Amino acid sequence: MWDFDHCDPRRCSGKKLARQGLIQSLRVGQKFRGVVVSPKGTQPVSPADRDIVAQNGVAVVECSWARLEEVPFGRIASPHERLLPYLVATNPVNYGKPWRLNCVEALAAAFYITGFDSYAERLLSGFGWGHSFWEVNKHLLEQYKTCESAEAVSAMQEKILADLETSYEESRRTTDDGEGQDLLVPNPNRHYVPESSSEEEEEEEEEAEEDANPNRTH
Repeated sequence: MWDFDHCDPRRCSGKKLARQGLIQSLRVGQKFRGVVVSPKGTQPVSPADRDIVAQNGVAVVECSWARLEEVPFGRIASPHERLLPYLVATNPVNYGKPWRLNCVEALAAAFYITGFDSYAERLLSGFGWGHSFWEVNKHLLEQYKTCESAEAVSAMQEKILADLETSYEESRRTTDDGEGQDLLVPNPNRHYVPESSSEEEEEEEEEAEEDANPNRTH
């Protein structure tokens, strides 16, 4: 990972992986020829990336969503930059939010999609809430794993989002108040002006989620 020290070290999943000896820190300007999960990617990670991952691994950028403009993406370029398709975060800070994956979730997602399930499980096993990432996203990851190319993953994502939209609209029609949680928010991985940090949220929001999120007990 390229770590820009934007996040609280006590909550940073990337730093925890580093303390566990499971991830290597990269210098700005250092070349990396594996898959890089990056907002600069133009196509999603797919099973077609398996050989690249097998030979050179996966990297992430450890930074705040709110400070992406400070990251010198041009100096951490890779020939294999990838986006992640639609998935739901299960980390304690952003539990239940689509797209808002932290570093360990992003790495695990890339490993799952490219067929290295044991790698993903090993990374997640160091977090008390880690098991929930597969439990919540299993139906999505299994669909992406059937795709043969980035184009197929993109098409699968569009189908998944369309199905979610249909389900959401049906749910609104069958409720009296018409209220519900809209999971179809834009993918912040594609933009440099996100809503908030990937690893940190406002303290008030975190405290409000504490009672509702069962993963907080771990």
